[in-house]
Amino acid sequence: MTATIPLHEALAGEAERRILTAGEFSASLFRFHTGIAALRLRNARGEVVVLPWMGGMIWSARFDGVPLAMQSGFDAPRPAWTIAETYGCFAFHSGLLRNGVPGPEDDHAPHGEFPCAPMDRAWLELGEEEGEPVLRVVSLRDHVMGFGPHYLAQPSVTLRPGATLFEIGLAVRNLSGKPMELMYMAHINFAFTPGGRCVQPAPFTPERTEVRRAVPAHVTPNPSYLALIESLATDPSRMATLAEPTLYDPEQVFYLHGLGTDARGETHLMLARPEGDGFGMSYSPAAFPQTVRWILNDPDQKVAAFALPSTCQPEGYTAEKRKGHVRMLAPGEEARFAVRTGYLDRAATARMDSLIASLPQDPSP
Repeated sequence: MTATIPLHEALAGEAERRILTAGEFSASLFRFHTGIAALRLRNARGEVVVLPWMGGMIWSARFDGVPLAMQSGFDAPRPAWTIAETYGCFAFHSGLLRNGVPGPEDDHAPHGEFPCAPMDRAWLELGEEEGEPVLRVVSLRDHVMGFGPHYLAQPSVTLRPGATLFEIGLAVRNLSGKPMELMYMAHINFAFTPGGRCVQPAPFTPERTEVRRAVPAHVTPNPSYLALIESLATDPSRMATLAEPTLYDPEQVFYLHGLGTDARGETHLMLARPEGDGFGMSYSPAAFPQTVRWILNDPDQKVAAFALPSTCQPEGYTAEKRKGHVRMLAPGEEARFAVRTGYLDRAATARMDSLIASLPQDPSP
């Protein structure tokens, strides 16, 4: 049985207000100094701060005292229509009708309409799954445009007791009588870790760890940057470890292909930190056929998005449509996505290292 607790944005005030305590779980509402309402979910190991009425975004996450999110100039989320106006979060839902950085032929916002979209409703679910308690926050948006698309989207975040990994989910249903284009990326922005080791079930070869050679409009290239890209196109293994932090200003982007999967059809990736712990990611490539790696370390933003599960690459609608990366949802069809991610302590990092090493890494994707 699941208990459902409705959330009301008006209850989020300057003083934090606890609205649920259940065993080691707790939930409280508060409002950032910028006016954005937030929900803090806790278990015994840490917390996530979710923006239930702003795209279902996860602003921050911390487990065993380790902050997971990227560093930026934003000390708090800000009122925004596009993600660049508040780009300091741990994770956002990128898409859904359009995605990525718009190219010369595109007119959509970077990363689409959904990251900062107002939500219609939000609620908590306290229940049991696979024999253990779970605490989940769900938001809902009924997106409808006259003479345009109509969809129902439900982003969610799920905590489990004693766990430092949590689930980020999204369900999207096409409510229109016509087919709907779908482009979605779970944009999870981990902290940049100098010396961090990218662990993946695929070799660091040009075919399997492909550097992005197209330079997006927001990047100003110089000759050394272009030369580095050409070098990485033949040997991407130089970036298996983040041992040269200055090489990520401007950003570097890779497309990972043919990731090995386990018996359940899940792939697993990790950023192992020099301290012996790490950050982990698990998901199904059947739902997310593309995986993007985005690393940036400049004076204003520091992020190691070592795995961005996606239905498409991030080069904008026209380019992705040309590649055949735009998914179609039939009238009434629903797509569901789930990513398990978060912090790995030293023991969990060792287990993840062994798990990834055991996955098939055939040289051809």
